[in-house]
Amino acid sequence: MAFSAKTEYGLIALIDLADAHGTGALLQTGDICRRHGIPLRYLEQMLTALRKGGFLTSIRGPRGGFQLVRTPEEITIAAVEICLEGEPSNERQGDREDLEFQVLMALDQKLDEARASLLSSTTLADLLAERNKRLQPQPMFYI
Repeated sequence: MAFSAKTEYGLIALIDLADAHGTGALLQTGDICRRHGIPLRYLEQMLTALRKGGFLTSIRGPRGGFQLVRTPEEITIAAVEICLEGEPSNERQGDREDLEFQVLMALDQKLDEARASLLSSTTLADLLAERNKRLQPQPMFYI
């Protein structure tokens, strides 16, 4: 199951904010939007939800912007997804007593557990480290 656009945009903004966290810099919404091609109004909604969820603080004014409240090591991807999407729901149609549905539901439960485990053990710092690793120039081999 891939991330929704809402969670994806929120995580992209959080990676930028995690990068700025060490310096204490404030990031403005417009800068994040320009850097990643994210619609401004949509990102504002994500950042507002993250602020209300206790992940960000904001400062108003021309020199204002957003900052992480906690360190990137303390913010799990699972917590961000729950903040932006809410708790997952399993409302589905069909006869749930049917054996085929039960088999699929068991598989779905295993997938959910594996995903939850991975997202709970992955932090914003991990995503930032992966991004930074990909920024490093790759060695060129000549023959």
